[in-house]
Amino acid sequence: MAQKYVNNIPGPTTFNPNNPNPMQPHTPVTQPNPSQPATTPKRITGQTKGTLENIKELGTPAVPEVKSNIHCVTIVGQIEGHIMLPSQNKTTKYEHIIPQLVGIEQAEDIEGVLLILNTVGGDVEAGLAIAEVIATMTKPTVSLVLGGGHSIGVPIAVSSNYSFIAPTASMTIHPIRLNGLVIGVPQTYDYLDKMQDRVIRFVTEHSKISEQKFRDLMFKTGELARDIGTVVIGKDAVEYGLIDEVGGIGKALAKLKQMIEERKTTKGVPLQ
Repeated sequence: MAQKYVNNIPGPTTFNPNNPNPMQPHTPVTQPNPSQPATTPKRITGQTKGTLENIKELGTPAVPEVKSNIHCVTIVGQIEGHIMLPSQNKTTKYEHIIPQLVGIEQAEDIEGVLLILNTVGGDVEAGLAIAEVIATMTKPTVSLVLGGGHSIGVPIAVSSNYSFIAPTASMTIHPIRLNGLVIGVPQTYDYLDKMQDRVIRFVTEHSKISEQKFRDLMFKTGELARDIGTVVIGKDAVEYGLIDEVGGIGKALAKLKQMIEERKTTKGVPLQ
């Protein structure tokens, strides 16, 4: 048979309509044989789905998922308000926390809220907004201060129905401060006084500390190196009446479960 070379590739010159590329030889399509069973791909056993992601993000191969009637809300880092903080800052955004609290209040399967705080403070209005939402919830709430609950974290810590603080945790009480450009007029200082009164009023209404004692701690000199105020640690916060009890996660959960059972017996009467 005569052969013809096309692009140095030998092949037949006859045209095949089933071959879309005449430059390449036609490869017949094998039809499946119904008499032969279809072979399933071999399953490769190994790590479960998401394991590598968990190790990368959380440092653990598996995260326990527990269905519970208690929802945990964490207030960590710096409380971010109307101004976005730099990306390297660990922040708690109030526009994330407030809708979460509203959803918890409406969720029928959630019967209690555990608040865990380790915050340096932050935006005053954002912190007060979070504290007001927590204080007005009808479901039992328990807060636990771990590490620190400083500055505007103090009103959030006392906004729950019952509060705990770890023995090594601390809380810094100091006057309200402004950063950035400030207009040096008497109205600026009047505004600061009014905002400070809001914080003092909220803390004294939701804890056992008196207003005079809280002001004394706030304006105490010689306690902080570069500022005025007071740092209270663990049992000192309880002795001042700021926090209800010294304890950890075990005591906090036990107290919350007790409050949930008491609420059931009172048929949903809001806790005071």
